[in-house]
Amino acid sequence: MNATTITKQQRSYTLFLLVIVFTSSHVDRQIVAILQEPIKLAFGISDTQLGLLTGVMFAVFYATLGMPMAMWADRRNRRNLITFSVGMWSLMTALCGAAVQFWQLLLARIGVGIGEAGSNPPSHAIISDLYKPSERGTAMAIFSLGVNFGIMLGYLIGGWVNEFLDWRWAFVVAGAPGLLIALLVRFTMIEPPRGYSDNITTKPEAPAFWAVAKYMFKHRTIRNLVAAGTLISFAGYAAIAWVPVYLQRVHAFTTGESGTILALAIGLGGGIGTFLGGYLADRLAKRNEGWRAWIVCIAVLIYMPFAYLSYSSLDASWAAGWFFVPAALGGVYLGTNFAMLQSQLPVEMRAVGAAINLFVLNIIGLGLGPLTVGIISDATAATAGVDSIRYGLLAMIIVMFWGGLHEWRVGQLLSKTK
Repeated sequence: MNATTITKQQRSYTLFLLVIVFTSSHVDRQIVAILQEPIKLAFGISDTQLGLLTGVMFAVFYATLGMPMAMWADRRNRRNLITFSVGMWSLMTALCGAAVQFWQLLLARIGVGIGEAGSNPPSHAIISDLYKPSERGTAMAIFSLGVNFGIMLGYLIGGWVNEFLDWRWAFVVAGAPGLLIALLVRFTMIEPPRGYSDNITTKPEAPAFWAVAKYMFKHRTIRNLVAAGTLISFAGYAAIAWVPVYLQRVHAFTTGESGTILALAIGLGGGIGTFLGGYLADRLAKRNEGWRAWIVCIAVLIYMPFAYLSYSSLDASWAAGWFFVPAALGGVYLGTNFAMLQSQLPVEMRAVGAAINLFVLNIIGLGLGPLTVGIISDATAATAGVDSIRYGLLAMIIVMFWGGLHEWRVGQLLSKTK
């Protein structure tokens, strides 16, 4: 398509559709979190095995395959890759409900990870081609709302379908709509020219993978940005995976009750925080580019005490109530960090650069965050009983602070380069 044919309506519809895609991916990715207790009872597995199911095994395939798929996306049609990805992860999610042994469920979850590997990097690149740098933070924040909407729907679908039917049907209900979304992407979404928003008229040649990796490693701002996002996501994904278990196991909430509470906290509250993070970053950056990262630091500092109060509370209502603040602030980094990375990368590196960032973020954050909490819980269960889950969650607050330090450094570097 010629760049001049892209209208404002097409641009807005493309972003809207990518939000729907991202929402679908997080419904299918996170629904297992609200279903961990019934799955544990059904298969008789440990918390460490649950950590493998929600973290490592999904993350390894999701992050690793994301890089070759991103290289394909930097060279060919990104819309078609997203279409294939949505269809695959939706089908594999539905198949999770057919598992009769734990290893079968694990294989189906790996299939979900393989499908989701081809969606995020090309989505980031498409958004960057449609929105210029001054608008990119807001656009990426809107896109990142898919995380919050997806978790909200995943918790609601998983929690209540489990109560009225069972956990197997919850996977089927979550996966089926994705097949329709895949058709919408294929037949209604545009594929924008690379470099459109940066006024690049000639198609840039995509570099080799290692050239992109070398560029990112040598770039101080990108190094700290990747480290910050990885550490914050480590704590964030751990909370998403284990707070439902914490509320059910320690405070005796049902799956439906905990799903509704967390849908409101992470879905609605977190959605507001995610959007405002990107919006405020674009506004404050007019004064100083460093505010794109410093806004995340402020969110981290407010996040930590409220997370501590939630994880240590002896009262069920207060435990749920205090968590609304961390839930609202946990996604502030998403749109801001994604936008900063895309703006730091040359046009021809954006999909692969996004994939490398997501590889590190997901292998360490999504992969090891939930697993670490599970290991700590199992290690302290003999002495702490059901309260062992608290220790794993409390340890994540330290990791969150560490990520905030790297984010502060990103702000310093950005403020010096502008």
